[in-house]
Amino acid sequence: MAQVEILAMTFGPFGVGRLDGKAVMVPNAVPGDSLEVTVVQERPGYLLARAERVLKAGDARRTPPCPYLPRCGGCDWQQIAYPAQARFKAEVVAATLNRALGLDLDPATLIEPAPAEFGYRARVRFQVGRGGRLGFYEAGSRRLVEVEHCMVAAAEIRMPHEFAAEIGCEEIEVVADRGREVLVAHLARPPGAAALGRARRLVEGDARIAGAVLRAGNTREVIGDVTLAVELEPGLELEVDADLFSQVNRAQNLKLVAAVMEMAGASVDARVLDLFCGAGNFSLPAARCGAEVMGVDAEMLAVAAAARNAARLGFKRAEFAAMEASELARFLLRARYRPDVVIMDPPRSGARELIEPLLRMHAARVIYVSCDLATLARDLRALCAGGYIIAEIRAFDFFPNTHHVEVVAHAVLTSVATRS
Repeated sequence: MAQVEILAMTFGPFGVGRLDGKAVMVPNAVPGDSLEVTVVQERPGYLLARAERVLKAGDARRTPPCPYLPRCGGCDWQQIAYPAQARFKAEVVAATLNRALGLDLDPATLIEPAPAEFGYRARVRFQVGRGGRLGFYEAGSRRLVEVEHCMVAAAEIRMPHEFAAEIGCEEIEVVADRGREVLVAHLARPPGAAALGRARRLVEGDARIAGAVLRAGNTREVIGDVTLAVELEPGLELEVDADLFSQVNRAQNLKLVAAVMEMAGASVDARVLDLFCGAGNFSLPAARCGAEVMGVDAEMLAVAAAARNAARLGFKRAEFAAMEASELARFLLRARYRPDVVIMDPPRSGARELIEPLLRMHAARVIYVSCDLATLARDLRALCAGGYIIAEIRAFDFFPNTHHVEVVAHAVLTSVATRS
């Protein structure tokens, strides 16, 4: 065993210190901790270690309030007091983007902390064990940690034991909506008539369950009302089916949308291309400003929902297409489409394949929303190499008690003359 002082957090579940000249990564650690550790793995450039004993606790260390930790793999930063969590996330973002892009960001003003560290998730996906047991996997394993409640779930989210047991699903998601809930069951095989009948009986027998979606591969069965109302801006609601993506932290999403709209400067004169648009989280607010909006996403159901919402709201200058973002970008280049603003919110893998066509479009602004710092840094480097500068970076803590953070980058083309 060895002694290690934890110096900082990483973008992940680890605190980092130094041992024998190498970085050592330790889960469940806190900056300022002095730990007795056992090295469990040596990797090129760093070590992985397990904490055996806390010799001296860092100032921000606390006993995790959740009784299922540390076995449950869900909340990997809950050993850190919340104000320090937000500070450490800001420091990780600032350090990562400084190394990648030379940006000098002030951690003190970089992040928007969450208004609540518990009870913030409007949707929670549970793993299902035998007999309708519900829980989450242990970190790094497929062993189920059974739970009777989840502290980060919204207060109205209940544990659907009976539904999970009766339907025989592998995972079940509970989505809160206006005092009701919608269940999304993920099955190994399409449900037969008997399973559908049981699901219908359970939905009809519980006034708090508005509806349920049963999904298995390409099969999708809908029972009852599964439409959510998600507020995007004051006075603007998105209506979307519960099994389509929507941000889990509704309060923080309001702030994110406002920040993206401010950066985009959408107006009646603007042409906005929204890549990975989903059901319209940014497209609809941009259209509300009067912009001409083209939204694209590979998920056909999401695109259909975005189009329905635009029609319902009377946004006649918003159009949507269901195709891969890279395919649409190439198509629009051939059509000589030139947006003024590009908004994109890609998955964790980022948007590497989109950078070249984006550079050829010469949009005045690119607003990049990311939940993965590594791919964000990679893609921003490529944008900057192609003539953009980073005008602003903002971070939002959507996921308290985890290492995850949402980051928005505003990139501006350095010479408007190149847009000819």
